[in-house]
Amino acid sequence: MSFAPFYIRHKTHIKLQFQPLSPDGILFYTAQHLGTQSGDFLCISLVNGFTQLRYNLGDRTVILQTLQKVHTNGNTWHLLNAGRVGNEGYLDLDGINITRKASPGMNALDTHSDFFVGGVSSLNLVNPMAIENEPTGFTGCIREIVINNRELNLTVTDPKGGANIGDCDGTDCGYTVCKNNGTCQVENSGFSCSCPREWTGTMCEQSIHCSQNMCGSHALCIPQPSSFSYTCACALGWTGKYCDTKIKFYIAKFVGNSYIKYTDPFYGKRDLHYSRLSLNFTTNQTEGLIAWMGKSEDEDNDFLAIGLANGTLKVVINLGERISVPLMHNKYFTCSDGRWHFTTVVQNQTCIKVYLDEELILYEDIDPQRKYTALNYGGICYFGGFEIGKEINIVTIGLFQKQFIGKIKDVVLFQDSKKIPLMKAEGYNIHDGNSEN
Repeated sequence: MSFAPFYIRHKTHIKLQFQPLSPDGILFYTAQHLGTQSGDFLCISLVNGFTQLRYNLGDRTVILQTLQKVHTNGNTWHLLNAGRVGNEGYLDLDGINITRKASPGMNALDTHSDFFVGGVSSLNLVNPMAIENEPTGFTGCIREIVINNRELNLTVTDPKGGANIGDCDGTDCGYTVCKNNGTCQVENSGFSCSCPREWTGTMCEQSIHCSQNMCGSHALCIPQPSSFSYTCACALGWTGKYCDTKIKFYIAKFVGNSYIKYTDPFYGKRDLHYSRLSLNFTTNQTEGLIAWMGKSEDEDNDFLAIGLANGTLKVVINLGERISVPLMHNKYFTCSDGRWHFTTVVQNQTCIKVYLDEELILYEDIDPQRKYTALNYGGICYFGGFEIGKEINIVTIGLFQKQFIGKIKDVVLFQDSKKIPLMKAEGYNIHDGNSEN
């Protein structure tokens, strides 16, 4: 199977369960170039019954191998955790860990090929340094493969391609059909799930607190187990206890469990070496994430962020190679005073300018070496927070602590002549900020 790749440059954490029928075969492979003997790669394979991790970051090939062999009887599931942070690697099979300490040298893994699971579309495309013997495809079963906390769904529709893949389970239950630790039972008509006390539904996918909710069609039911109740999270343009009242707004009011996600339709035409974000905000809170240009998937993604820390305006930018520099404005604490403030952040390659109320308050070159100069933010902009269930301090790696509580208006990207139509984006729990000015 092959999957579309995503960012694993600075760290690669891979978790999977496998049940081998052969002592040899490729479990996972990705490379900078397919079919060449040069370029970065990372490969996990079985070699004569031992599990082996090999990776090359451009200067040398690192090899880690387990002490114990796997069972190839077709009855034993093995749990594998493998990967690297910088050039420090680790390999853990069924709880027995092997590590390779970091050493001077290259630290970033530059791969551009797909993520291959169980083999490669053509085995002669595998870098000969990535495996000890002649490359062979894996024979057996693989389930629950997670890369940097993102699970690859091993279904018919999710992979980009594949060949000679069958169903290992052989029943309608499969693996993790029943959610939230539910127990699957095979029946003549298919399957049924026995659910834990707090869950219900065909596949234990629904909280019992939301089983008879009154949230409207433009809402999400958020269970509140501590009070044996629920709340309704209203989609953008709706409000009320049950999200049944339609609203319009030009000023977005964030109440603490709110966010707006805007997809930039002009991203493909932007010159990402010269980015710009400006907006007006008001709040009386000393902490909060105001805006985040970038994906909310992994801290290694490029991003530009604006927020508050201890009442001070805080700007953070990451252009790659973990150049994540917090830029703090310490002149005076005026950003949490309930007044409207206008801020603009300009990125000119690695030079950053920050304006607050039309005053230039920060000007810094974050990387005079000019190694990375483009803000590859993926065309995604968040305001006030991230999707429901994503914690601010986790997604931002502690750079910001809370969701934004306050109001935002007049958002402009780059040198656009028009403001972002926040009303037409997606999000939840946004109120009309006009009514309380």
